[in-house]
Amino acid sequence: MNRKANVYFGVFALIWATFWLDEMILPASTGSNDLVVLGIRFVQFIAPITFYLSVVFYTDPHHKYAARDLAYLAPSCVFLIFSMLRSVFEENIFNLLYLILVFGHALFYTILAYFKIRQHKKNIERFASTKEPISLNWIKYIIYAFIGSSVVVLLYNVAAPLASLNIYINTYFLMVVYFVAYNSVKQKQIYPIGLDHAVVTAVSGQDDTKRGKLLDDGQLRVTKERLLLLMEAEMPYLDSELNLPKLAGRLGVSSHQLSYVINTGLGENFYQFVNRYRVRKAQELLSNTEYDHLNMLAIGYESGFNSKTSFNTTFKKLTSFTPTDYRKKRQV
Repeated sequence: MNRKANVYFGVFALIWATFWLDEMILPASTGSNDLVVLGIRFVQFIAPITFYLSVVFYTDPHHKYAARDLAYLAPSCVFLIFSMLRSVFEENIFNLLYLILVFGHALFYTILAYFKIRQHKKNIERFASTKEPISLNWIKYIIYAFIGSSVVVLLYNVAAPLASLNIYINTYFLMVVYFVAYNSVKQKQIYPIGLDHAVVTAVSGQDDTKRGKLLDDGQLRVTKERLLLLMEAEMPYLDSELNLPKLAGRLGVSSHQLSYVINTGLGENFYQFVNRYRVRKAQELLSNTEYDHLNMLAIGYESGFNSKTSFNTTFKKLTSFTPTDYRKKRQV
């Protein structure tokens, strides 16, 4: 399991929960310059950083810390110093700068996390034939919730700067906490055992076609022919959980070598390569009257897809027809 990502995400969820518990944590008599308040506000301020770091490690479990990562702490130090100097500023000026700093910081790391997830969805096509269980789409929903809550709280602070958050906003925070907990527990392992890390890092940097040769031209040609024969004879694409290491093991090559053959020899990524065979199988079934008793979900399963959504989306992308329309076209 991805321990670092889970730890950062757990810390993020815990900090997020403190927003909901604000009124319980902070007694009404507590002053705004109280050390307890400063400490809690500082911890809450780093919530976007812990969220972003969890996304970094979810999308790249082999991520290594570097000196530049210390820059993550810079805004937090600025926030702490600024909060301690509250008495220097007029109240209105302080409140305005406080909101800009807090929400600007949250928005910055939320946007960074969003682009990480977008890149991740492209990266997993290098080794996965099915994206839905490992696409981390649920984190995108958290990002939307994060942005939504930031806007709501910002407007609330502008409209009622001295009032505590009302029960509706607190309930919203609580619902997000439950959503986060449910999806983090449900998340499957993203990177399969046996996957060469070079396959993943190649996506972040260059495509295999732009890197050095892993195989000479003769080896590339022979391996490609063996791969195509395997796909036709044994139909491994019918396994809905087929991934790069599994197929590489059946072919007797490393996952990095297989990725190189598919990218360089066939001009596709792994996801495109496997699903092209699945769509072709589905076309055969939809064109055969003997399978007319099967509904679209059954056709998808018989072709190697693991969900109706994945089947419909991929089929339409490659044929310009939905599976239902394709069958109707044959019947006309």
